[in-house]
Amino acid sequence: MDIFTASLWGITGAAFVASLVKNKKKTFNSMKMAKGMMKNMIGEIIGILFLIGLILTFIPPEFIKDALGGSSLFISTVISAFVGSITLIPAFVAFPLVGSLVDAGASIVPVVAFLTTLTMVGIVTFPLEKQEFGLKFAAARNVLSFVFALIIALMMGVIM
Repeated sequence: MDIFTASLWGITGAAFVASLVKNKKKTFNSMKMAKGMMKNMIGEIIGILFLIGLILTFIPPEFIKDALGGSSLFISTVISAFVGSITLIPAFVAFPLVGSLVDAGASIVPVVAFLTTLTMVGIVTFPLEKQEFGLKFAAARNVLSFVFALIIALMMGVIM
């Protein structure tokens, strides 16, 4: 276990103990609620793991490495950003998928572009957003989110 994970476990444990000391009844009620939420999500989580396994089974690592880690980093980053913009999957699904893609040889920049546009840009949800907030706002938010997602991806490429 790395230091970051150990630190998170320590902080979580300390917060749990502090919550128990402050109000034991509320803490146990929260734990029961969390258990119920986990029961509702466990099917989706297992399905996601199977989906990621199927994707990685049918798409060979060489293809992933060539498509997302090849010489044309800019083109693969822009394509990944567009795919992320039109994909509608929950973020908790995207994180294991991205980790698996990186393990398969994908470069960090296109994968981060996919992940950030997936969570920040909503082409599929654009009609609803336009209806609720107006065309001008929805368009400006999505365009700016796309641009900033690319900037974030490039910055992560420099950092990592």
